[in-house]
Amino acid sequence: MKKLLLISLFGLLSLNIYAQEETDTYNGQRYGYIIDKAGKKIEGIVRLNGSSSSPWQNQLKVKFGAASDIDKVKNRIKFKNFDADDIKEYMIYEGDTPRIFKAVKYSNTREALIGSESTTGIGAGFKALNNLSRTSQFAELIIDGKITVYKLYGYPTSVTANTAYAITQAEANRLIDNPNYIYSKKGGKVEELTPSKAKIIIADCPYAKAKMTKGEYGSLKNEEKKRTGLGKFIRDEISNTMTDKLSLVNEVIYDYNENCK
Repeated sequence: MKKLLLISLFGLLSLNIYAQEETDTYNGQRYGYIIDKAGKKIEGIVRLNGSSSSPWQNQLKVKFGAASDIDKVKNRIKFKNFDADDIKEYMIYEGDTPRIFKAVKYSNTREALIGSESTTGIGAGFKALNNLSRTSQFAELIIDGKITVYKLYGYPTSVTANTAYAITQAEANRLIDNPNYIYSKKGGKVEELTPSKAKIIIADCPYAKAKMTKGEYGSLKNEEKKRTGLGKFIRDEISNTMTDKLSLVNEVIYDYNENCK
């Protein structure tokens, strides 16, 4: 009986491994790369899991075919799926621009809370679960430096099609238009980037602190108000969604990385 169980388990594992592989046509695409858990960079063909209409899918997994797996005679390449627990990083070219995605440990609490306000019933529960349960995911690198910033999209009610709680176009548009920005300072814990957090993390630099004190950073002028109670906290989180965080990144964080030691 034990042997049968072991054989059955092995069969399931084999099927799972097989399901993670697929073969497709090779058309001479430009190489990207992945970096494995040991830190080894492997060049090959990278295919995004998502698109401009579902960018959160790029955070779940990526398809990769190593250069060594390309059959240039038959023009075929073997792809494997990798998630954030399998590799550290992947890069794909969009035109001549490299897009880098790194594995991060982060749960999107903000999107889960917003979902509880914008979605009702069991759908709200699914949405919260989709965002809180994903603790390992890929986030797109926006700025690399002493303060590293990533872009992270919230997950919809359902991340797969043809479900009872399929994503609406309105929900998709809101998620696409309002990505979250998260940061890590000097390799530390990944946290959400907000105006109040930005004031704290740049305060160790006299140059940036002086500019902040003088009010020279326009994106820091509308700091979040103090929160009182859960309802106020949720409303502030929704209000925080409307903060122009990209301006915060381009103005404050970029300036800090360029001018502070």
